[in-house]
Amino acid sequence: MGKKIKKEVEPPPKDVFDPLTIESKKAATVVLMLKSPEEDILAKACEAIYKFALKGEENKATLLELGAVEPLTKLLTHEDKIVRRNAMMIFGILASNSDVKKLLRELEVMSSVIAQLSPEEEVVIHEFASLCLANMSVEYTGKVQIFEHGGLEPLIRLLSSPDPDVKKNSIECIYNLVQDFQCRTTLQELNAIPPILELLKSEYPIIQLLALKTLGVITCDKEARTTLKDNQGLDHLTKILETKELNDLHVEALAVIANCLEDMDTMVLMQQSGSLKKVLSFAENSTIPDIQKNAAKAITKAAYDPENRKVFHEQEVEKCLVTLLGSDSDGTKIAASQAISAMCENLSCKEFFNTQGIPQIVQLLKSDNEEVREAAALALANLTTSSPANANAAAEADAIDPLINILSSKRDGAVANAATVLTNMAIQEPLRAIIQNHEIMRALLGPLHSTNTVVQSTAALTVAATACDVESRNELKNCGGLEPLIELLHSKNDEVRRHASWAIMVCAGDELMAVELCRLGALDILEEINRSLSRKNKFSEAAYNKLLNNNLSLKYSQTGYLSSSNIISDGFYDYGRINPGTKLLPLKELCLQELNDQRAILLVNNKSDISPPPSMEDKSSDVGYGRSISSSSSLRRASKEKANAGFGSPTEEKSEPASGRNTVLSRGATKEKGARKGKGKKEEEKVKEEEEVLAVPKLTESPEKEWYPPPDPEFCLYVLEVIKTILPIVNIKEQIEVLAKHWLIKSGLAAAWCVVSTAEGGTR
Repeated sequence: MGKKIKKEVEPPPKDVFDPLTIESKKAATVVLMLKSPEEDILAKACEAIYKFALKGEENKATLLELGAVEPLTKLLTHEDKIVRRNAMMIFGILASNSDVKKLLRELEVMSSVIAQLSPEEEVVIHEFASLCLANMSVEYTGKVQIFEHGGLEPLIRLLSSPDPDVKKNSIECIYNLVQDFQCRTTLQELNAIPPILELLKSEYPIIQLLALKTLGVITCDKEARTTLKDNQGLDHLTKILETKELNDLHVEALAVIANCLEDMDTMVLMQQSGSLKKVLSFAENSTIPDIQKNAAKAITKAAYDPENRKVFHEQEVEKCLVTLLGSDSDGTKIAASQAISAMCENLSCKEFFNTQGIPQIVQLLKSDNEEVREAAALALANLTTSSPANANAAAEADAIDPLINILSSKRDGAVANAATVLTNMAIQEPLRAIIQNHEIMRALLGPLHSTNTVVQSTAALTVAATACDVESRNELKNCGGLEPLIELLHSKNDEVRRHASWAIMVCAGDELMAVELCRLGALDILEEINRSLSRKNKFSEAAYNKLLNNNLSLKYSQTGYLSSSNIISDGFYDYGRINPGTKLLPLKELCLQELNDQRAILLVNNKSDISPPPSMEDKSSDVGYGRSISSSSSLRRASKEKANAGFGSPTEEKSEPASGRNTVLSRGATKEKGARKGKGKKEEEKVKEEEEVLAVPKLTESPEKEWYPPPDPEFCLYVLEVIKTILPIVNIKEQIEVLAKHWLIKSGLAAAWCVVSTAEGGTR
């Protein structure tokens, strides 16, 4: 038997590289392998990089620095499916890094990624391609690129994928995309709502939550709400609310319902099906603050429609809102207050809150949270508008003090709302008196200086509502409120200008304040406004006329006439006609001027006692020429009563002289009463009175004393004589005849004017 011959092994070809197994521990080495032409090496390199990127954000940044992104983008279109899949998996992870996202946008790889969503690709590629798009869609530029490359349609198709990860990534990307209006419109055209509603049945809460969030955004559009209703979406939402196990979805479900309730058809449908009652009951009984807050927001949105308010009222929504006011959550309190603000546009709702709700809202005015106070003030502002009963209810709940405190708030909305409530209250005189006792004028000083036009407007309106008496007007002047009020006349805002004019018209209700307003330039500004066709308004014209009517010397110099309601008093002087824009100097300055060749200034001064009054607080600096503080003439008082003209200073209506000393006129008034009882002592008293009138003390020129105009004893005697003659006569016609005779007899009096009341009540 022969020996076995050993078979020789053939050596490998000389042109073939022997296989080499390399174990690399450096990411940089593996990144270099991404440029290999071998599919197996590429696949293994991508797999290693994927595992490395999964470990954290630092590794993603390292791969970016090593230049791995650019060669990976080329592998997205590789012929080998495994290489393509592994490369896509890497991008799904890397795209969460902001720097990587920026580079991907620059490399314009969006079309390559979206191509991976085609039905032919395997599920794993769908998962990571949709994950990459979800990460890219977080930023606006990424949204634009996805939309422009047609990424919305394949994403909607993937909502029906059997893989939950694909569904989750797709709906998340769609949610990010629909933040843009154009994407929402396209989504509606692609009929995306039915597959999104199907996701509500998913067993994965995250998918349900993202679907609800997406519906919450797209149902802001009416067409989407209609589609949702047509696809029984409301039933799906109601079932979620009824399922306690899904309580983590209740907040978002209520947000979608809130949008749907804006449509009257949906409101009626939910009312008929009983769903609306369930929603309100659910919100009232829930213990989750966000659910209560969203329920109140839903009511607020829907309540802007008048028909919806009626439906809500029928469902007794007011009780639900009152309950929500007592929540421990500030957000719920704010939302409930806003809902009440919207609901009280309905008169029946407003009446309901008169007995329930207002006390709770007043308590919220004292909250430490500025937003809560603002929302509560808004609710009260709407509740008290055109509702004296609610204004009284708010006052009885002690709302005035916290409202005045809110006027110093840093939130413009809170200040404007509080001022509105105070204005609504001040319409009623008893409440106005209470508000005035809380130093309202000083509290309004800050709002009058505000730069916010709404605050300026409401503050000026509150001044108009509260400055209805001398004390309040003096308080406004003393705290420096007139200057900012006048400054508001320069506003470019029509409402601010109108309300400021209204307030000035009210403040000009007495002569001293009118003179002060004129001194501060109000009359000049109003005159300028009234010359402009675009800026003038009825209140600016009324304020201008009111100022003139309570500054008759200026009115006569400007216009050359006085109306039938203008009753002159002590201190009236005729300077002569002045040109528009020319200032009329105060009487004191005119008196201290040297004599010149100008025409004489005619002064009416029936005050014979020149001693200063006890308090000069109410006198302005330019009325020191002695306008009477006490009533200076019974004849003129009677004429004022007949003419029903209340333009004089309210302090002039006092019957006692302010100084406490008996002046000639006060004695004359005593004589008037005696004349009605009998005329036995006329002659004896006449001599004494004439002596007293003529015995007028001389004015000293001491600079320390208050300046007073020179008295006119002859005029005083003349007025006294007229009083004693005219007042006993009952018949007005006979009074006129007797007065006319006196005028003819005394027409030689110089530097004096005589007030003649005609049958029509005019003044000549």
